[in-house]
Amino acid sequence: MVETTERISGWGLFPAAENSVLRGTGIPEQLSDYSDIVARGLGRSYGDQAMNSRGYVVPCTDKNRFLAFDERSGELECEAGVSLFEIIEVFGPRGFFPMITPGTKFVTVGGAIANDVHGKAHHVDGSFKNCVESFEIMVGSGKVLQASRKKHSDLFHASFGGLGLLGFILRVRLKLRKVETTYFRQQSFRARNLDEMLDLIDEKDAEFPYSVAWVNPLARGKTLGKGVLTAGNHAGKEELPKKLAAEPLKITGLPALNVPVFLPGFALNALTLRMLNRIIDFIQSHAGEFAHYDKFFYPLDAINNWNRGYGKRGFTQYQFVVPVEGARKTIRKILEEISDGGCHPFLNVLKKFGKGTNYLSFPMPGYTFAIDFPITRKLFPFLKKLDALVLDAGGRIYAGKDATLDAQSFAAMYPELEDWKRIKKKYDPLNRFQSDIGRRLGLV
Repeated sequence: MVETTERISGWGLFPAAENSVLRGTGIPEQLSDYSDIVARGLGRSYGDQAMNSRGYVVPCTDKNRFLAFDERSGELECEAGVSLFEIIEVFGPRGFFPMITPGTKFVTVGGAIANDVHGKAHHVDGSFKNCVESFEIMVGSGKVLQASRKKHSDLFHASFGGLGLLGFILRVRLKLRKVETTYFRQQSFRARNLDEMLDLIDEKDAEFPYSVAWVNPLARGKTLGKGVLTAGNHAGKEELPKKLAAEPLKITGLPALNVPVFLPGFALNALTLRMLNRIIDFIQSHAGEFAHYDKFFYPLDAINNWNRGYGKRGFTQYQFVVPVEGARKTIRKILEEISDGGCHPFLNVLKKFGKGTNYLSFPMPGYTFAIDFPITRKLFPFLKKLDALVLDAGGRIYAGKDATLDAQSFAAMYPELEDWKRIKKKYDPLNRFQSDIGRRLGLV
């Protein structure tokens, strides 16, 4: 393997640091040669999840072969470096689609497990673990184990949300969803305030498998929490209008648009925030009856390197979940803090989770908010204030996107942390698998 020194970051561009990167075969054959190492996929975690400034980072995207596929069951076996984009590109035209997907298709299967990603249908389908049958993982001894719900089940469950700190995931068996088209039938619903929005989410989640709401971060007073909820379902071939029915399994390629340079910091201000939200409001409320999967699931994927729009300082996506009981009061308080705090968010996304899983997986029953904040000096003490509100409400922060949480708060938010640490010690007693977030949150 070839060792290089590279300055890397997550998708939020913060933090960024010099890392020793091992390039070559994808996975070190002699794991014992490295005492501090972490795998890296496509770098779409927002913070320091795939960074290791004290050790080594191993890019794994070259391990991206499809190994087997069962047309009858939709079961796919692939290497962990395969991306959801590649799965859609190959199997979409054959009538199959990822069962569970986050808001970008440019994530690897291994990364989806490490962060236990979720999407618009969590209240129906749950998180990524629910579509994975088993995986092969190289643990700290260098031994490759088969992990499933029946075999090494503790390792299997703890790997979802485990941030890659239990080993190198090598191969994965997962199920794809059989679809007639790659289009979705959708509806938009306006909410005048937070109570209306949460009522809409509760109502439409019982009707639609997919739903997500955009909330206007500029709203104040009686309109606090206003926005647009978009809900939908897979469209059947017979539902499509004639124009779309001509190519019901249409697939799109890589994005044609690109942000070639970092935008200057002064471009992010109250004026551009107002303009952006007017545009988003119009787009969300005037969405057509049918949407292609790219617009329905991955609107930001249409622009390559869109994260550069936040400038060189970058941004963080602050995502939290709070239990249903007391959620209205907590979310209202957080929105009020955002309104008055001077840290202007450029995107707010709200949805409802169904049943959660265990260990370090983020989803739990409740409402989850994802909020993009540009990095500023006043942001860090402000996020500490939000952390306290979330914790007081019995909620938690998503480690897969976090860049600022402290170990004490994380431990209080995740009651199964000590159980997870025991599994970590069992399969990685020498603590070979480490990362910057692992040290920051007290996981390693």
